[in-house]
Amino acid sequence: MKIVLWSGYCDEISWESKIEIDSSSTLDDLHFAIQEYIQFDNDHLYEFYTSRNERSYKRTRYSEEDDLIYETTLEMLYPLKKGNSLFYLFDYGDHWVFKITRTRKKPFEPLVGVEYPILIEESGKKPVQYSGFEE
Repeated sequence: MKIVLWSGYCDEISWESKIEIDSSSTLDDLHFAIQEYIQFDNDHLYEFYTSRNERSYKRTRYSEEDDLIYETTLEMLYPLKKGNSLFYLFDYGDHWVFKITRTRKKPFEPLVGVEYPILIEESGKKPVQYSGFEE
């Protein structure tokens, strides 16, 4: 999967990563993987949604409110409806949005003894979650 920082508190930052993750992973599992790789504090609400673009009001939401982030696996989600993308919104105040795409049409079989997710590639500069704030 490719994860790209789409927008957020610091729009001038460019960051993306590619990870291998088991297709039986839930959206909640994907959330924790992104939090680990972006190195945020995981201290805000979040949701995933599918839509034609980041700002579309016509979207399908997966959130804690309906437990869908815990029940929906990646293999259940894909393939997405034609023209739709998967987005991950973290922190409704600072509005960090990540666009998530598959890098392969057919998934690999998970390797025995390998713990997923695995960071494969990373580029750009990681944003600072609370830049401009002193601790």
